[in-house]
Amino acid sequence: MLLSLVLHTYSMRYLLPSVVLLGTAPTYVLAWGVWRLLSAFLPARFYQALDDRLYCVYQSMVLFFFENYTGVQHGGIYVKRSAKFNEKEMRNKLQSYVDAGTPMYLVIFPEGTRYNPEQTKVLSASQAFAAQRGLAVLKHVLTPRIKATHVAFDCMKNYLDAIYDVTVVYEGKDDGGQRRESPTMTEFLCKECPKIHIHIDRIDKKDVPEEQEHMRRWLHERFEIKDKMLIEFYESQDPERRKRFPGKSVNSKLSIKKTLPSMLILSGLTAGMLLTDAGRKLYVNTWIYGTLLGCLWVTIKA
Repeated sequence: MLLSLVLHTYSMRYLLPSVVLLGTAPTYVLAWGVWRLLSAFLPARFYQALDDRLYCVYQSMVLFFFENYTGVQHGGIYVKRSAKFNEKEMRNKLQSYVDAGTPMYLVIFPEGTRYNPEQTKVLSASQAFAAQRGLAVLKHVLTPRIKATHVAFDCMKNYLDAIYDVTVVYEGKDDGGQRRESPTMTEFLCKECPKIHIHIDRIDKKDVPEEQEHMRRWLHERFEIKDKMLIEFYESQDPERRKRFPGKSVNSKLSIKKTLPSMLILSGLTAGMLLTDAGRKLYVNTWIYGTLLGCLWVTIKA
């Protein structure tokens, strides 16, 4: 009986980070909203500075759990779009950031969706599309789409030095030797992903073709490189080359000193709010109306 209780409790260990991350969200939203109001009549750089700091505090708390709670190891950092894509909207949004001089980075997933070996129809359609276009058929990645990548590069090319090609692998296989589906957030927090491997390749801007059709070929070639690396990672007959990427591996782990303060600050502020009647009312209203306004905003933007 006691053993069953222990096992059940252990299987629910993802609840702690989930409760803390979700529970402190209203505190973060309130802090951001207050600062937004206070800085309304100040130069944009003042708002941006503290806005970036608030975001870093919340992300540091997220990293506290992923770095120190899950027990997942970094296998190493190896240095060496959606269906409703709207080109005009993306160009306008990027241009507004560029014109305002806003510091930013942009992450694009050219595959359009996550690779999932269990979604055989998606894989077959992706491979058939590549074959029809005379492109190499890929095994461990989907055929990349070009529009969002081309628009982003076209808008930002005068402000870039390079782009970074990042490949992430969650280590693990089924008993049959097949690649597994990427872990869910719950599985990740339950330590069911032993290691993460990240390969980063820096590509100088001058090496990226600007014309869309040429960029399409170039992007597919980049994904061919990814596919070959993943085939080697999962299927190499050499044990020394399996479950690793080419290049020198650098283990990167944030110290608890850099992540714990953020967790304590946000948790402390949240606990302080919940200790008073006014604070609890403000907290609950933020949850309710913040969620409704957020859904409304997403609906309008879609």
